[in-house]
Amino acid sequence: MGQIIETDSRATPTDGPTETVPWRSRTVQIVLISTALAPLGVPLISPALPVFRDVFGITDAEASLLVSTYFLVGIVLSPFIGILADRIGRKRVLVAGLLAFGVLGGAMAIAPTFEALLALRVAQGTAAAAIFITTVTIVGDEFDGAQRNAVLGANVAVLSATAALFPVLGGALAGIAWNAPFLAYLAAIPIAVFAQVALDEPHRVAGGRGFTYLTDAARSIVTPPLLALFAVAFVTEFLLFGVIFTAMPFVLATAFAPVLIGVVILASETASTVVAASSGRLARHLSNEWTIAFGFACYAVGFAAAWAASGLLTTVGAVVVIGVGVGLLMPVVDAAVSERVTTEYMAGAMSLRNSTTFLGRTTGPIVFVGLAVSAGFGYESLLLASSFVAIVATGVAVVAGPVRLARRGAHPTSM
Repeated sequence: MGQIIETDSRATPTDGPTETVPWRSRTVQIVLISTALAPLGVPLISPALPVFRDVFGITDAEASLLVSTYFLVGIVLSPFIGILADRIGRKRVLVAGLLAFGVLGGAMAIAPTFEALLALRVAQGTAAAAIFITTVTIVGDEFDGAQRNAVLGANVAVLSATAALFPVLGGALAGIAWNAPFLAYLAAIPIAVFAQVALDEPHRVAGGRGFTYLTDAARSIVTPPLLALFAVAFVTEFLLFGVIFTAMPFVLATAFAPVLIGVVILASETASTVVAASSGRLARHLSNEWTIAFGFACYAVGFAAAWAASGLLTTVGAVVVIGVGVGLLMPVVDAAVSERVTTEYMAGAMSLRNSTTFLGRTTGPIVFVGLAVSAGFGYESLLLASSFVAIVATGVAVVAGPVRLARRGAHPTSM
């Protein structure tokens, strides 16, 4: 086992209630700015996929590889990135990830062939995974209790807000030139410099290298409660990307113009942003278990309402409920994982969470398209089926949460 050398204690606010976000903290600023870059990965370039197809003379399926390969590499390499962050420090991995993200993204603007563009994209996915893992790990290291929920909620709120805005930016840049969207990635370079100068490395681990460290990390991370939380992360993303980003656009395309489909997705993202920003206040009144149950309950109601919706307003109402579920679920998973893992293996735990998140994002669209088209179920029936899945998940959370709390006499915000 390694020895933890702490150069700074967990951050505590100097004023205001503990469920508030310490906006003046350099750590919080760096985490949120770094997180804001994340939607540059997919939402920024998604509107430009037809442009890339035409420029390089490739098929739709080949163009879509710019999305799928970006997530696939994160599934595989996230655990190794987490181990690296636990061994050499979060700051080094974050700064390196930001630099690589910016340099590789900018290099795509001068890629001579689609093969070169795809290779750069795969490498950039690795850098993105480093950013995802280290930002939430730093929050887990630095904050406790309701304030941790608050900062993680702000993190998800930033992610949702930029994910709603960047498709517009990407489409506008693609209208200027096919490679203009890639220049936006260069913004990561000054952020890396800011992180290098302003971010402290509060936790360093020494000793316990090699196989011993890997064994201890696996024993600490692979436990039933954490595996259950990873399952929650997977189901959350699997249903979100399968329903909102895959099934719903195809269902709405029969009656609405693309701009209205964008409005529907924007409504969902807006709801998740607002609710996630309130995560710290919610943590004072609800345990993580009950928050997960309410999140899946929102999924169940929202999916069923989307299946029954007959017009634009009812559809928007349905996706708003789904967005509330996203805002409840995403911050609380990271908070609950942080509660259960020591600082020494925090990045390893977050890397596995990142792998399960990316796995859900990758498989959700594939499964939904396969069942709807190849198996002939249709997208509408999948909306109703998703509601039943969410009902089951809600029931499991309702039953498991109080039992777990009773066994441990846990604090209301623990899991």
